[in-house]
Amino acid sequence: MHKETLALCLMSGGLDSILAARVLMDQDISVTALTFVTPFFSSEKGEKAAALLGIPIKIEDITASHLEILRNPKYGYGANMNPCIDCHTLMVRIAGQILEQEGYDLLASGEVLGERPMSQNRQSLQNVARDSGYGDLLVRPLSALLLQPTRPELEGKVDRTRLLNISGRSRKPQIALAKLYDIKEYPQPAGGCLLTDHKYSQRLKELLTHNPSPSRFELELLALGRHFRLASGKKVIISRNHQEGLKLLQSAGNNDVVLTLEPLKGPLGFIPGASAPEEIRFAAALCIYYSKHRQSRVPVNVKIGRSTHTELPDPVNEKLIQIWVIS
Repeated sequence: MHKETLALCLMSGGLDSILAARVLMDQDISVTALTFVTPFFSSEKGEKAAALLGIPIKIEDITASHLEILRNPKYGYGANMNPCIDCHTLMVRIAGQILEQEGYDLLASGEVLGERPMSQNRQSLQNVARDSGYGDLLVRPLSALLLQPTRPELEGKVDRTRLLNISGRSRKPQIALAKLYDIKEYPQPAGGCLLTDHKYSQRLKELLTHNPSPSRFELELLALGRHFRLASGKKVIISRNHQEGLKLLQSAGNNDVVLTLEPLKGPLGFIPGASAPEEIRFAAALCIYYSKHRQSRVPVNVKIGRSTHTELPDPVNEKLIQIWVIS
């Protein structure tokens, strides 16, 4: 009896990875999705894509390994702090390790030759395959006919004649294929990774100069609010809207400082970790500055962890000159 071919498909959740899995499924190959999690991207899109396709999914948190390549990527960064080639290499390497442990026959990805000039040109695809250590098991179904065949194709585990020859930046071939497969809902190709965002990248660079080994908590905070560095080196975050204020409040630990203007409307201030009284006064000044009450004497409510402290009187706004603004 013919053994069923088992594929482990890297699933970002974008249209390319959805189509790559679907092309293999057309050959009666059993596909399992694999998606990754770091503070810079979540598994949400990958999970939705797997549900759309009706296939199982594995979720791997690669934060520690990803931070290592982020500090010193072999192939450098993209336009911002995105080490795309090194990141893809890491993902294929981890996928290959899972393949060996769990008995899959091949790896697959939705990479398209020439779709991204820097990270998906021919040389970059070759670098990812070679440096991952599992390039001989990696099939790229959407561009396979334009690339050298890999072992699963040569051994007949995948029918190469039924793979595709898509290339370039135009999305028309993928959109046409999505219509053929009746795939109607899929995310746009842009977005998804915070490292491609200019503002987030600026904050990350600044954080790494103060702490080369930041915690996951510190990295996640970079996506929220306005960020300021006090002269003491302490970080202050001021929410920009109600939703950000709620997220900061929910993330507060036992030593974190939370400042509010309640019952007046205004931003929430957040200082990670234990803080000196003068640092709290600076943060309170920022809360008032970004509220509608900057010309008034406004008390600021200070909460440290779960203990509510007395109201802090209106700080002296002139002291803001001692704050280094990050964003």
